[in-house]
Amino acid sequence: MKPIHRFVTPITLIAATACAALMMLAGCASSGGIAPHAQKLDVAALLPDAGAPVDVSDNWWKALDDERLNALMDRALAASPTLAVARTRIERAAAGTDAADAARRPRVDGSAELKRERYSAQAALPPVLAGSTANSGSLLVTGSWEIDAFGRQRAALDAAVGQQRATEADYQAARVLLASNIVRQYVQLARLDDQREVLERSLAQREEILGLTRQRVAGGLDSTVELRLGEGAVPEIRAQIVAVDGQRALSRHALAALSGQGPDALADWAPRLSRVRLLPLPAAVPADLLGRRADITAARWRIEAAAKDLQAARAEFYPSINLVAFAGFTSIGLGQLVEAGSRQYGIGPALRLPIFDAGRLRANYRGKAADVDAAVETYNDAILDALHETADALSSLQSVEHQQREQALALASANDAYALALQRYRAGLGSYLSVLTAETNVLAQRSADSDLKAKALDSQALLAHALGGGYGPA
Repeated sequence: MKPIHRFVTPITLIAATACAALMMLAGCASSGGIAPHAQKLDVAALLPDAGAPVDVSDNWWKALDDERLNALMDRALAASPTLAVARTRIERAAAGTDAADAARRPRVDGSAELKRERYSAQAALPPVLAGSTANSGSLLVTGSWEIDAFGRQRAALDAAVGQQRATEADYQAARVLLASNIVRQYVQLARLDDQREVLERSLAQREEILGLTRQRVAGGLDSTVELRLGEGAVPEIRAQIVAVDGQRALSRHALAALSGQGPDALADWAPRLSRVRLLPLPAAVPADLLGRRADITAARWRIEAAAKDLQAARAEFYPSINLVAFAGFTSIGLGQLVEAGSRQYGIGPALRLPIFDAGRLRANYRGKAADVDAAVETYNDAILDALHETADALSSLQSVEHQQREQALALASANDAYALALQRYRAGLGSYLSVLTAETNVLAQRSADSDLKAKALDSQALLAHALGGGYGPA
C-alpha cells in the first residue's frame, strides 16, 4: 500500500494554531479575582433639596465695573504661566491620543543595509561562502498590522481621549481659580485703600485733638496725663498707616504676579470698593453644580480613562494577532542586489499568547483596578469639596448680609450723633472736642462698613469659583 501524503496549507496551520491557543486559555494567565471596589457617592442623597440652577457669566468679574481690572484679567488669562503649563498638558495629552490612534493602524517601514562580512569556515554554510569574505546588502519594505480582536487598542485610545478631556477640564479649572484669586486680591487692595483714607482722617483728627488738649492743659482744664495720651495716639495712627501701605504693596505684587507681570507693574493702582452684587444669591446649593464644576468634570473623565485602561489591561490576557508582510531585495554580492533573482517577499500572521509571565499581567491589572478606585475616590472628594465650598460661600454671604444691615444702622446712628455734636458746637452749646469724639465713632463705623463690603465681595468671588465660574462643559 502506498503511503498517503497529506498537504497542510498555511491557512490550515493558522487555524490549527489558533484553536490550540484558545484551548490553552484555561491554563494561561488569568485576571480572575481582581476588580475595582470604590463606589461613586449618591449625589441625590447629598443634595435632596437642591436649589434652582444658577447662571454664572464666564466674565462674572466685569460686574465690578473696573476697566483696569478687566484689562488685567484679560492679560492674566493670556499670559499666566500657570495657564500656560495647563495648555502644554493639553498638548501632551493630545499627542498621547494621536499615538494611541496611530497604534491601531497599519505600519510600513523601509530599510537598507550594506555590509562586508567574513563567514565562518566552521558553520553550516555552503562551500562557496565558508571561510570567505563578501559584501552583502538588502533593500526591504516591511509592513505590520495588529488586528484588534479583543479591543485592547480601542480601549487604549478611549483611555487617552479621557485623559485629554480631563486635562482640558483641568485647564478650565485653573482659569476659574486664577480669575477668582485676581478678584479677591483686587478686593483686598480696594479694602486697604479705603482703610488708608479712614486712617488719614483719623490722623488729622488726632492731631486736632492733641492741639485742643494742649490748649486745655495750658488753661488748666486738663492734666499732663491727657496730654501724654494725645501725644501717643498720633504715632500710633502713623504706624497703622505704614502697616497698611505695606499690605497694599503686597497686594499689588500679588496681582502683578497673577497677571504675569513684574512686582512694580501696578504701583499706581488704587481701586475702590463697589456696592455691585456680583451674583444673585441662591437659596441653596444649585442642582446643576456638579455639571458646572470643571474639576468635577475632570474627575469624571479620569474615571472613564481609568476604566478604559483597565479594559486594555484585561485584553492583554488574550492572544494578540499581527499580520506581517515584507518585500524587497537581498543578496550576497552587491552587483546582484537589484536583480530579479534577489527578490524576496512574504506575508503571514503572527500569534502571541501569554502562558506564564510570573504574574506580570496580573500585577499590571491589579494596578489598573487600583487606578479606577483612586479615580472614583478623587471624584467623590471633588464632589464633597464642591458642596463644602458652595455651602460655605452661601453661609458667609448670608451672614454678611445680616451684618451689613446692622452695620448700616450703626453707621447712620454715628453720623446722626456727629451731625448733632457739630450743630451744638456751632450753636455754642458744646465743645469742639465733643465733635471730634463723635467723628471718631463715625470713622470706626466707616472702617467696619468697609471691611464688611470687602468681605461680601470676597465671598462673592468664592461663590463664583464654587459655582464653576462660568465653565460650561462640552
